[in-house]
Amino acid sequence: MTGRSTPVLLHNGLLIDGTGGEPVADGAVLVEDGLVRWAGPSDELDARPQAAGPVRRVDVRGRTILPGFIDCHVHMAAPGGALSHAEIAAMPASLRVFLAAPRMKLTLDAGVTTARDLGGADAGHREAVESGLLPGPRLLVAVAMLSPTGGHGDFRAAHDDGANDPVMGQLADGVTGCRRAVREVLRQGADCVKIAATGGVWSPTDQPGDEGFLEDEIRTITEIAAGHGGRKVAAHAQGRRGILNAVRGGVASVEHGYEIDDEAIDLMLERGTFLVPTLTTANTDPDPQKAAGWAYAKKKHWQAVARRHVPHAVARGVRVAMGTDCGIAEHGTNLRELEHLVACGMTPMGAIRAGTAEAAELLGLAHEIGTLEAGKRADLVVARGNPLTDITALGRPDHVVLVMKDGVVFKDLDGLMT
Repeated sequence: MTGRSTPVLLHNGLLIDGTGGEPVADGAVLVEDGLVRWAGPSDELDARPQAAGPVRRVDVRGRTILPGFIDCHVHMAAPGGALSHAEIAAMPASLRVFLAAPRMKLTLDAGVTTARDLGGADAGHREAVESGLLPGPRLLVAVAMLSPTGGHGDFRAAHDDGANDPVMGQLADGVTGCRRAVREVLRQGADCVKIAATGGVWSPTDQPGDEGFLEDEIRTITEIAAGHGGRKVAAHAQGRRGILNAVRGGVASVEHGYEIDDEAIDLMLERGTFLVPTLTTANTDPDPQKAAGWAYAKKKHWQAVARRHVPHAVARGVRVAMGTDCGIAEHGTNLRELEHLVACGMTPMGAIRAGTAEAAELLGLAHEIGTLEAGKRADLVVARGNPLTDITALGRPDHVVLVMKDGVVFKDLDGLMT
């Protein structure tokens, strides 16, 4: 959503525009009517397009100007920490929404201006942000994860024959069941589709190495989603066999991918499939006082698996988009993912691109967001320090001093705009 406003020129900053080009030591960005009008070296200001009226000049005092970041894997309905699906399922729907509101604000304050919610947030969350009712990142929602019975979206205990919580997981079995399930979440306003291609840590009756939906079921889902406005499918896939099923079935992204191997890497490179490794949650140890014993053991084991396999995928050049699994990990810590990506072998610039241009490409929004280029939405952050020499600084929300989305300032810690 954009609106007419006084043009603003942010200048005297280190400009990292998200394209992967060389940073500009004395860079500037001109914002007008919610869009980037121009970005480049300050010494080219005289050659910039002329704004429609007087320009407000804002000195960012040598700080770094970057595109707003994109988190491709969040759960606003989950608290961040040890996850009790039983507690979430017992909550009134209205309470879940109220609890999500401060989490969305924390996410925006961390520097994330767009997020893909892969289970728990519905079209109402998205519309509340779009209408200005709630501050938060621009949202793409999956509504609920699709899962086979007994799979990662089935949070019932083994002895429980009752209904599954449809907000966190909608159950489907076989090609016919998958057709119906994907059409149902699309009917509910899903921007994308999330499936369980393997078991998971927090689901009580399966393992992350177990297969979830099989290849024919996944292909059915991806084809139907593609036929509805080109919607993309994200696959929760931790174990090797499920990763292969997901990629062969045509998903756009493998979420987690902890047991990714060379066979899967070859296939992902061939097809351009993205990996969203969610290293923030993979590097967050479970609390033994809060997590069930079975979940604690699975979490610790699969964290170690991820640390062995994901760096190899990075080294081989698999396309990576930033996603954190915040909701399982703590909300508002989203940009810690960048330092984890660097620890897995990415350059700082590569990690920044994973959270900006590459993430925008995965979401199908590269024409609107992800880089600071003329004509794109004015989503940007100003941060203390130089992330190319210290990527960890971006992971501290107090170092993200300015957050602008669609040209509107939502955070201004240092009073740059006053």
